[in-house]
Amino acid sequence: MKNAKRWSFFRAGGFDQVKLESGADLLALEHLDQKLWVALACPTGGLEVDPRTLALIDSDKDGRVRAPELIDAAKFACSNLKNPDDLLKGEKELSLTAINDRTDEGKTLLASAKQVLVNLGKKDDIAISADDLTDPARIFADTPFNGDGVVTELSTDDEFVRSVIRDIMECIGSDLDRSGKQGISTEHVESFFDEVKAYANWQEAARTNSSILPLGREKTTAAAAAVSAIRAKVDDYFARCRLAAFDPRISQMLNRKEEEYLEVAAKDLSLSATEVAGFPLAQVAADKRLPLFGSVNPAHSAALKALQEAAVVPILGQREYLTEADWIALTERLSAYDAWFASKQCPRIEKLGDVRIVEILESKAREKIDELIAKDKALEAEAASIVNVERLVRYNRDLFLICTNFVNFRDFYDGDEPAVFQCGTLYLDQRACRLCMRVEDPAKHALMAGLAGAYLAYADCSRPGTGEKMHIVAAFTAGGSDNLMVGRNGLFYDRNGRDWDATITKIIDNPISIRQAFWSPYKKFVRMIEEQVAKRAATANNDSTGMLSSAASSAASADKVATPAEPKKIDVGSVAALGVAVGALGAFLTAVVGYATGIFRLGPLAIAAAVMGVMLLISLPSVVLAYITLRKRNLGPILDANGWAVNANARINVAFGATLTGLAKLPAGSRRDSKDRYVDKGLPWKRILFILLIGGLAYRWYEGALDRFLPHRLHSVSVLGKFAPPAPSVPSVPATVSSGK
Repeated sequence: MKNAKRWSFFRAGGFDQVKLESGADLLALEHLDQKLWVALACPTGGLEVDPRTLALIDSDKDGRVRAPELIDAAKFACSNLKNPDDLLKGEKELSLTAINDRTDEGKTLLASAKQVLVNLGKKDDIAISADDLTDPARIFADTPFNGDGVVTELSTDDEFVRSVIRDIMECIGSDLDRSGKQGISTEHVESFFDEVKAYANWQEAARTNSSILPLGREKTTAAAAAVSAIRAKVDDYFARCRLAAFDPRISQMLNRKEEEYLEVAAKDLSLSATEVAGFPLAQVAADKRLPLFGSVNPAHSAALKALQEAAVVPILGQREYLTEADWIALTERLSAYDAWFASKQCPRIEKLGDVRIVEILESKAREKIDELIAKDKALEAEAASIVNVERLVRYNRDLFLICTNFVNFRDFYDGDEPAVFQCGTLYLDQRACRLCMRVEDPAKHALMAGLAGAYLAYADCSRPGTGEKMHIVAAFTAGGSDNLMVGRNGLFYDRNGRDWDATITKIIDNPISIRQAFWSPYKKFVRMIEEQVAKRAATANNDSTGMLSSAASSAASADKVATPAEPKKIDVGSVAALGVAVGALGAFLTAVVGYATGIFRLGPLAIAAAVMGVMLLISLPSVVLAYITLRKRNLGPILDANGWAVNANARINVAFGATLTGLAKLPAGSRRDSKDRYVDKGLPWKRILFILLIGGLAYRWYEGALDRFLPHRLHSVSVLGKFAPPAPSVPSVPATVSSGK
């Protein structure tokens, strides 16, 4: 294709990475083969990027930023800036003049940005920052209309409408306005007026149907309440009377047994006692009328009196007794009211009272509130675009940073600035580890990260002063591992320069450097010797302690007659074994001396070459294995364990690894006093080497190898005489050869 984008690449970490050198490169990311992206997804948390920016890029809100979402973010930013190259600057503030107002979307963004500054009291500012957009309540604090469809009391100057808004919030509920104040939406208004209308219709039914309120509103309500309060006991009384008429033999049982009265009488009584209230209203008998006062159950006398005054007298006339027919006639007269009352709707509105409800219905409050909500919603597009203003401001600051840690790993491999996944520096064991990452679950992270081939140390970090805690993993890529162990403490500095106490909790052991691998066999050999010496010393100490204990025991019992001990027999096998061991040791020493003698005869260079050859032979397997592991050391599994989708073999070779872990060095120009009064007294290597050198020279003099450098009187033959070594024999020449035949 003639118009295809021509990309530039750079090589780092053993693979090719695309260069992002302009806004046009960012805009064309959709055309870059995703096989060439270093990463295809990353988490929105745990990175050194404002999480709000990552959340805005994460359009599906699943907690991960994927390649298509990053492409959409690049399109949005580039299309709404006059010069997309501004994205490479990463400036914290976005100039209003930089917004592309040649498109409808850009015009809306510019208008929204200006409105935000006006709302914040910064109408003269020419730039807007992310800090200006962090608190929507502050932006809309003094704006009655903000496009969210929620109106508050401040949305109108009409006091009656304000009171209705308060009634709606009290009866139905409220929503939080963008300004941070409580308000009402269309749903609240519809629910409120629907319930008000339903309640009014319910009240209208009572006014138009005389059977519902036969005594008028208040008296009918009182009569119905009096009947309802005693209905169950009256129904019970007449039912018992019918049973007594059916079979007179059970009358005594229907009036309760004497034993029950005795049980109740044994207690302290009150007219409201539960035991008394459970008895019938009056003595039961066949076809007996219910007395309304006098010989009635004292627990219900007040309720019967209320029944007589509120219901019986107004409906049936003056009565001292009620027959069952009277009771049925009374309840039927109030049945219409009972049905009407049971159909009462919208109890939330009832507390307003009939007068207030009628007042609201007869007013134009609903029309006015609907107008306010419509006016607020008219600004919805402009208010909603404030979110897009925030996107543009944050993308202007952070998008290029994210791309150079996602599409490529420029920041990680350049070393000028740490990558977004590097959370700080761990100082421990005279090293500074720059490749540190936050982890949520170290145990789970280690399952995947162990495949990276790197030496990883997991550490718990805390700040006792603030109570903050976190987990990190640090990669040690230079030095050795002799002093690294679980429980060691260090100091961690996060990207903001704050210090944390750090303690190693888990280690994934892998080779750190070629140097460590070279000396590893010797260190293991020394440790093995130390362990053996320690075991032998412990055994000898136990033996000596046993001997002292035995001697002390013998001394304590010296006054007793002891039986002479039987003389030990000579163990022939032990003697033979000892002889074999001595012979083998002698043979070994003879061989060593022989080889050393042969090497010494070859000269100093041969000796040095022989020593180096032996050392190389010992260290070569360890070095080869370490080289293979270090060559495969890979950043991918460490990031993948944190939720990334790394798309490349991001290697950390030996040379690059050395830059990720700084070793302790004296500052340039420092002066060092090498005297140490407390230095360990080790083997006198200098003396041993001097003695070996003198011994070697003496041996060579003894053999006559130095005679050509010395006067005759100092030759070994002249000095030693008959003790001098015999002269080397010269092979005879055959006669035929000497005669030339």
